[in-house]
Amino acid sequence: MTAPDFSPVAALLSGARDRRAFPGAAIEVGRQDRPLWHGTVGTLSYEPDAAPVTPDTLFDLASLTKVLATTPLAMRLVASRRLLLTSPVRAWIDDWRGRDRESVTIADLLEHASGLAAWWDLYRRGATPREVAHEIATMPLEHPPRSRSIYSDLGFILLGFIIESAGGASLAELFASLAPDPDLTFLPPQGLRHRIAPTEDDRGWRGRLLVGEVHDENAWMLGGVAGHAGLFGTAAAVGTQARLVMRTLHDDTPLGTPWLMRRFLAPSRVPGSSRALGWDLMRPTSSCGTRLSRASFGHTGFTGTSLWIDPVQDVYVVLLSNRVHPKRPELQPDAFARLRPEVHDAVMGVLQAAHRGRGAQG
Repeated sequence: MTAPDFSPVAALLSGARDRRAFPGAAIEVGRQDRPLWHGTVGTLSYEPDAAPVTPDTLFDLASLTKVLATTPLAMRLVASRRLLLTSPVRAWIDDWRGRDRESVTIADLLEHASGLAAWWDLYRRGATPREVAHEIATMPLEHPPRSRSIYSDLGFILLGFIIESAGGASLAELFASLAPDPDLTFLPPQGLRHRIAPTEDDRGWRGRLLVGEVHDENAWMLGGVAGHAGLFGTAAAVGTQARLVMRTLHDDTPLGTPWLMRRFLAPSRVPGSSRALGWDLMRPTSSCGTRLSRASFGHTGFTGTSLWIDPVQDVYVVLLSNRVHPKRPELQPDAFARLRPEVHDAVMGVLQAAHRGRGAQG
């Protein structure tokens, strides 16, 4: 049997680190039943004495929070009928009023089809969840609901509030019951600080280097726990959640039933959308490259993170980095975006070569 040789993937990541695409990164490749390979490259920062990235390094997962926490928690609430995908947002958010938005549902928020803007500097405009919800609920919609899909942090911030109301607990508490792994958590304790990859040197706003403190300003203003960002984790911990998602396609799990999992992965009917409920779907221009199947689904995070799952070829790929250290990319914003598909294509090349090798031997 030919074992997969992931050295081409490791070399690709090492070269990217040499070009300062990120200080450090971790990757895990696996199947539904087990991890296949875990690799690390670089150091926690560019400082000469910086500690190396190890399998125990936690990264700010940024928008992977949307599919690792918010979306599965929504699934659990739908499974228990404490939340309906067809429920109007106005039933949960008091200030969500007006003819332009009265028809918007929970499913529309999950599909990024509510009409809300992509982003807003809420951290400058509100100090409490109540004020933030009011700000989002009363801002003008950018387009009619379900007329197009605009990736919106604002919609997932509202989803976080709604999930807390429906679940009767904080988002962090609800997530802890879903994923009790201390290496996948909101608000990592100080004792883990030495294992956490720093993100931005935020001297201008917060006056400090961000280590174990969420990079996203809106999530930070909400106390580090939000529906759109806030999770920290290791590549192995994210891989564990990926395998849980994959199992839910075939068996009942703490997330729900296979039918419900398939419902959450059904393509949006919104014109031009690449979205499902929470998840993004494989397209020719996706960050997962060109060699995953059309059934693949995943998500990315601004800090330099991604998770892609291919249920047809039985593979997942977790890629975590701190590409925003020491400052978020501005001069070359597409450097890491170009790397993501290259990494996924290289992973699939390795797996396909190993499969051909087994065929030749058998």
